[in-house]
Amino acid sequence: MALIALLAPCLQANARDKITIVVTSIEKQIYLPAKLAERLGYLKETGLDIELLGEQPGVNPETQMLSGAAQGVIGFYDHTIDLQARGKLVQSVVQLSQAPGEVILVAKAAAKDINSAADFRGKTLGVTKLGASTDFLVQYLAAKAGVKKSEFTIVPVGAGSTFITAIEKGKIDAGMTTEPTISRLTSSGAASILIDLRTARSSEAVLGGVYPGACLYMPTAWVNSHKEQVQKIVNAFVKTLRYIQAHSAREIAEKMPEDYYASNKQMYIDALEVSKLTFTADGAMPENGPPTVLDVLKKFDKAVQRKSINLANTFTSEFVNAVK
Repeated sequence: MALIALLAPCLQANARDKITIVVTSIEKQIYLPAKLAERLGYLKETGLDIELLGEQPGVNPETQMLSGAAQGVIGFYDHTIDLQARGKLVQSVVQLSQAPGEVILVAKAAAKDINSAADFRGKTLGVTKLGASTDFLVQYLAAKAGVKKSEFTIVPVGAGSTFITAIEKGKIDAGMTTEPTISRLTSSGAASILIDLRTARSSEAVLGGVYPGACLYMPTAWVNSHKEQVQKIVNAFVKTLRYIQAHSAREIAEKMPEDYYASNKQMYIDALEVSKLTFTADGAMPENGPPTVLDVLKKFDKAVQRKSINLANTFTSEFVNAVK
């Protein structure tokens, strides 16, 4: 009994150890379930000390996670495949979206010259950052249209205001971004949509299958050694996804921080009407999603091309299936 009494404080301390989850561009609507889970109190209900950390400038979220500075990343599922090809085992534990939620926008000044991905040749395209999922998808769309990587330029322009400035100042001819940036640019007439990947149906038409996007991925070793904590986190996110399905865009928007509206709440709500279609209903991985993502990455990712990828190791359904 004395030994148990001595160990009790240590066990409690371990239970309260902070779990840091890095969210790439936390204000984007494609990552809305992360902040919504926090605002609804679902993360607190787990009893865990969970911190949502916005991506820090110049700091790679995967590097933070793999170094142990963070326990997970809310980003795109495709990174689990890319990381496996580079010898790092991570897995999606809950799938937040069934589509990328991204679009290719074309600047007003370049609209007459870009009518399809085949017209990327000789143009400058913006992505969130090099190595991001926007980079992956732009490279794939170009390759599918017969445009070599050496025939166009990809530049990192961030998201939100920095992407908008790049379009308006003519620094890029087109680029891939998400809501609410999409609506801010299309409503002003500064850009128009060329390729739409905001829903499962439109993504299938462009990419040849369902392309699972946002998810929570974690190092496989950490998942296997912290199953109780992972289950509680997954429970919270599945509960959040169910909330999204059961509530209107306006009701959901009311739960979000005001600065996420980018000074136009109604525009944010209207954009969310479409973005809602991006999210999964229950956190499950779409059945044919992983093979589609692998096929896309094989088109241009040399690391993936050189390796035999075991898709079964890139995600797990164990925790989603155990949610009541």
